[in-house]
Amino acid sequence: MMKRSIFLASAAALALTGLATAGLAMADKSPAPKNASGAILTNVKAGTPTRMEYELRAKAYIFFIPATGRATFTTDLKPDSYTIDSRVKVTGIADWFVNYDMNIHAEGETRENELKTRTYVSQNKDGKKNRKVELAIGETDFSMNANPRFGNLGDPAATTEQVLKTNDPITALITFALEPRAPGADPCGGPIRIFDGRQLTYLHLKNAGTKRVDTPVWTGDAIECHVTMDKIAGYKKGEADNDNLTGIDGPLRMWLAPLDNGASVPIKIAADSKKIGDVTLTAKKLRFEPLVTTEAAAGQDVAEN
Repeated sequence: MMKRSIFLASAAALALTGLATAGLAMADKSPAPKNASGAILTNVKAGTPTRMEYELRAKAYIFFIPATGRATFTTDLKPDSYTIDSRVKVTGIADWFVNYDMNIHAEGETRENELKTRTYVSQNKDGKKNRKVELAIGETDFSMNANPRFGNLGDPAATTEQVLKTNDPITALITFALEPRAPGADPCGGPIRIFDGRQLTYLHLKNAGTKRVDTPVWTGDAIECHVTMDKIAGYKKGEADNDNLTGIDGPLRMWLAPLDNGASVPIKIAADSKKIGDVTLTAKKLRFEPLVTTEAAAGQDVAEN
């Protein structure tokens, strides 16, 4: 049976796997409305809390029998903090395609040009270990608890200095989409530094030009990025020699929608797999709306009374 890090799970966490923005209304095959400053995090820091709902779906066929995957993300952005809730679910055939169901929650700091993980909890339900991982990253140290415990933390294991430079998988995806690109900068950006409590990975992105992409949520000339990985720590000895995501051949291909609100959202991800052929994830939902906070609701009630 394929491991939990097969392509659909890895890509969902990246594009969490992973990897994602905020504004107003549902994106309907066109760029989102332009924000005043053209930078979402700037607007949030200035006092405009925002919610983003984002969903990726995938389908592949094994002997003409479909295997499906879905990753949903709900991100609440406030001036000083954020929360992300995600569910990644893959269903398929025993011995060919793992049944995979993970709930993920992340919280951290909202900064002018990035998000920074402070806590991360993942609960995997695959019918085997059903492992729960709790990660906390502070200013100078980190802690991790896994139940059931990992057999080991890799060879080599991640160091504190390395972990402090990373984000959890879903925060890494969201901040990648939200981070403002300077004029003239490579829109693919990177590297994306990810730590899931055990494995520390750098994703490197190479700009491959633009391509016309048509998805349910956006149509236009998207930026094509080719993604390879550098397995820094937390892997089995010798496993770091492979520079591709587990279970796929060649670089993962990701297309970013350059939205008018300053975000660069992954709307399509594709790769080739030895076991199941071509797999493509496509954005099925991309919703941007104001976030009504408890403080704002209380203030509105006072004003009305």
